Amino acid sequence: MRTDGGRPGFATHGIGPDHPMTWTLRRAEPGDVEAIADLRASVMRPDLQRLGRYDEHRVRQRFRDSFSPDHTSVIEAGDGFAGCVTFRPGEDAWWFEHFYLAERLQGQGLGSAVLRELLERADAEGLTVRLNVLQGSAAQRLYERHGFTVESEDPVDVFMVRQPVASASGS
Repeated sequence: MRTDGGRPGFATHGIGPDHPMTWTLRRAEPGDVEAIADLRASVMRPDLQRLGRYDEHRVRQRFRDSFSPDHTSVIEAGDGFAGCVTFRPGEDAWWFEHFYLAERLQGQGLGSAVLRELLERADAEGLTVRLNVLQGSAAQRLYERHGFTVESEDPVDVFMVRQPVASASGS
């Protein structure tokens, strides 16, 4: 996969025939870090509180410390900033990380559309994809619907993997 994470730049994508919303991915810039850190804190708060691990400062700082504009895309939809996703190379697979959508856009198919786009690119290159999700997070069901399986888990995280899927053309 390209080192830019296979981001489609400013190409516009639709969610699907029943969902008129369009979306784009653009390369993250250093100036995006605070908006993304705030989104992360908001989106992760319920799960982290449920697990007894929410810390207002730490949730933002962990993102700031790992922010990689070279592998992160900002999701824009509707009225602008909708979320972000990081797709970075690892030792034996690509890692799908920091996938956050604004709460007002969750449950409308946008997450599936973005995930599908990135997984199609990984499949085209025969890449295994890994991620981790918090225990009890509703996001785990999304990932399972897209072919991820549980590889291991601990009291806080569920580690998932998805092997590449061959295309219908046999490539």
